[in-house]
Amino acid sequence: MNKKLYVLSGSSGVGKGTVLKGFLSKNPNFMLSISCTTRKPREGEIDGVNYFFLSQDDFKKCIDENKFLEWTTFAGNFYGTKKKYIKQCLEEGKDIILEIDTVGALNVKKQMPEAVLIFIAPPSFEELEQRLRGRHTEDEETIQKRLHEVRKELARGEKFDYKIVNDDLNITVSTLENVIRGEMQDA
Repeated sequence: MNKKLYVLSGSSGVGKGTVLKGFLSKNPNFMLSISCTTRKPREGEIDGVNYFFLSQDDFKKCIDENKFLEWTTFAGNFYGTKKKYIKQCLEEGKDIILEIDTVGALNVKKQMPEAVLIFIAPPSFEELEQRLRGRHTEDEETIQKRLHEVRKELARGEKFDYKIVNDDLNITVSTLENVIRGEMQDA
């Protein structure tokens, strides 16, 4: 049976990390993709487990040699997914899931049209705004920037293969399982 790459994305504050954690706990046969980054490892992070840690020069060389399915910069660091890594996992018979931003997901789809893009959406824009404000971790200017980006992410989400509204965590995880189960049967 052919294995597939599933790409999970959604806007900030929508709970995609929590949904993914719930999915993986119920589906241990799935492999979470490991991204490359130029940021320094945080305490307890292991190269090849949490990330593949690369120097800026090595990362830029990989960009020049077109070795990434997608890549981006965030907070002065590079992040990306290597084509060879994904291909190797699929060839080894592993179903793999990748959690990245919406721009990266659409870039993956350009290079791997068979990848399945799944967008985790908020119940409403207003509810997502309440969640972001409820964190009490950011000032008003930062919240406004995030909300501006959320609007763009929601628009990009319309181009995904599936959209799942995260209103109830258990239902969202079950819906994600059903989507993936359906895709596996089509493989």
